[in-house]
Amino acid sequence: MSAKDEFAKNNLPLMGGVLAAVGASLCCVGPFVLLTLGISGAWIGNLTLLEPYRPVFIVIVMLLFGWAGWQVYRPIEDCTPGTACAAPQRRKPRQAMFWIMASIALVLVTSTYWIPLIV
Repeated sequence: MSAKDEFAKNNLPLMGGVLAAVGASLCCVGPFVLLTLGISGAWIGNLTLLEPYRPVFIVIVMLLFGWAGWQVYRPIEDCTPGTACAAPQRRKPRQAMFWIMASIALVLVTSTYWIPLIV
């Protein structure tokens, strides 16, 4: 497996989780960010059309981050030799990236609760 394929395989759950979190928060964070930037208009109300799909996005976020956590924290013995998983010096940065992305996803997914407190 090439380094590019390994990178894509190892980072797919993290990237997918963050994208799903963006989808889950688009109905709330999107209008908030646009209004903060001074962009307004009646069309901003159309962003709430994604609200019924919010639970689906949240489940996808949880599944993808569960998968990513399993990949990052699984025992070294279960890893294929020569991969990023098997190299102890590469595990710490991957674990740090996992927690950074999980924190971003948590902020986005919980946006419906903290944005009204700011506005």
